[in-house]
Amino acid sequence: MNFRSVFHLISYLLIVMAIGMFASWVVGYHYGDPEMVQRHMLFSAGTVLLLGVALALLTRGPIHLTRRDGFGIVTFGWLCMAHAGALPYVWTGSIAAPISAIFESMSGFTATGSTIVPVVEELPFSILFWRALTQWFGGLGILVLCVAILPFLGVGGMQIYRAEATGPSKDRLTPRIAETAKLLWGVYFLLTVLCALFLQWAGMSWFDAVCHSFTTLATGGFSTRTASIAAFESVAVEGVMIVFMLLGSLSFALHYRALTGRPLSYFRNPECRFFLGLWLAGCLVLGFTLINNSHTSITEALRDGFFQCTTMMTSSGFVTRDYDLWPSSSRFLLLVMMVMGGCAGSTAGGLKAIRMFVLIKKAMRELRLYMRPHAIVQVKLGRRTIESDIISNITSFFVIYILLWAMGTLFMTPFTPDLWTAGSSIIAVFSNIGPGFAAVGPVQNYADIPNIGKIILTLYMLLGRLELYTVLVLLFPSFWKK
Repeated sequence: MNFRSVFHLISYLLIVMAIGMFASWVVGYHYGDPEMVQRHMLFSAGTVLLLGVALALLTRGPIHLTRRDGFGIVTFGWLCMAHAGALPYVWTGSIAAPISAIFESMSGFTATGSTIVPVVEELPFSILFWRALTQWFGGLGILVLCVAILPFLGVGGMQIYRAEATGPSKDRLTPRIAETAKLLWGVYFLLTVLCALFLQWAGMSWFDAVCHSFTTLATGGFSTRTASIAAFESVAVEGVMIVFMLLGSLSFALHYRALTGRPLSYFRNPECRFFLGLWLAGCLVLGFTLINNSHTSITEALRDGFFQCTTMMTSSGFVTRDYDLWPSSSRFLLLVMMVMGGCAGSTAGGLKAIRMFVLIKKAMRELRLYMRPHAIVQVKLGRRTIESDIISNITSFFVIYILLWAMGTLFMTPFTPDLWTAGSSIIAVFSNIGPGFAAVGPVQNYADIPNIGKIILTLYMLLGRLELYTVLVLLFPSFWKK
C-alpha cells in the first residue's frame, strides 16, 4: 500500500473536518454558547487543521492510487475522522471520557445514531451542530465509497450499483470517479436543502431543521432532542422525515436520473420496486399488529407503523414511540427491518435490499431445481440475468454477516444485562440503526456499556458502514505484500 498517497488524501479529510468544526463554532457563537465551550471548539478546529496541513506537507508528492490504496483510504480515513472528531466532545467537556467520545464520534461518521448522551438538550449548540454535521459528512463519504471502492471487492450489490452509476476503471481510481462523486454530492446537497426547508415549514426552528436535515438524508438518527422526533409531536414533521428518509435510502444514481428528466427510473429499477413494495407492506403489517394488540386507534397505529418501520428499514433510528412496549410480533418485524436496510448506492446501512432480493430469487431457483433437477433456471433482476459469481458473492456476504453478528453477540454478553440487549446492540450498530431493544432501546442509551463493550460496538459500526470486506481485507497478510 502506498502510505504516502493514502495519508496525503486523508489529510484533506482532516482539513474538511476542521472547516466543519469552525462552522460549529460559528453556530455556537451565534446562539450564545458559554465562552469556555466556544474557546475549546475553536481550539479543536485549529488543532485538526494544523494536523491536516502538517500531514499534507509531510506526504506531498505525485498521487498514485491502486484499488488496494482505496481500501486503506476508506478504513484509515474513517478511523482518523472518528478520533479527530472526538476532540470537541472531550475538550468542551460534553463527553469527558475519551472512549465514550470516540464512540459518539464514530456513531456520527458512520451515521449509526447510537449515543451515550443521556440528556441531549444539555449539550451546547455547537456540539449539537457538530454531531449532526458528522453524520452528514458520513453520508457523503459512503456515496464515494459506493462509487469508487466497493465494486472492486465484489460484494454483490455494489457490482449491480456500478451499472447504475458511472464506476471506476478496471485497475485504477480515475478522474471519472471524481466526476461521478461530484454529481452525487450535488444531489445530496440539494436534497439536504429541500429537507431543511420542508422541516422548517412543518414547524421546526431553523436550527432543528438544519440539524435534522443533515441526519435525515444521511439516515443517521442523531436528534437535537432526547426524545428524538417524539419531542416535536407533529404529523407534518414525521411526514416530511418519512419522505426524506426514503429518499436517503434509495440509490442516489436514481435521484440523479430523476433530476435530469428521467423520473420513471425509480419504477424501472427492480431493487427500488422491491424495496418500496416491502416498505409499504411492512408499514401496513406493523400498523395492523398495533391495532390488534393494543388500545391504539387505527390512525395512531398506522402513523406509528409508517414512521417506525421507515426509520428502521432506512437505518435512520429516529423514534416517536417506545417500541419496546409493543407486542412481540411488532418488535420482531422491526428487527427484520433493521437487518434489511436500504438500497445499494444509498446512505442507508443494513444488508441492502438488492442482496435480500437476489437471495430470495436464488432460494426460489433452488426449490424449482429440486423439483426439476435438469431444468435451466436463471436468476434475473428485471430483464438482466445475474451472473453466478455475483450470486456467490452475495451468498458469502450474507454468511459472513450472520457469523459476525453471532460473534459480536457472544462478545457483548459479558457487558450487557441480557442476551436480548447483547444481540440487538450488535444488530443496531452493525446495521447502523442506533437504538436497539431492552437496555439499549429507544428510550435508553449506551452510556452504561463498559469501555470494552463500547470498543467492540465502535468496531462493528465501522464494519457495518464499510460493507465488511473493506475492513476485513486489511486483516489478511497478503494485503500488505507488494
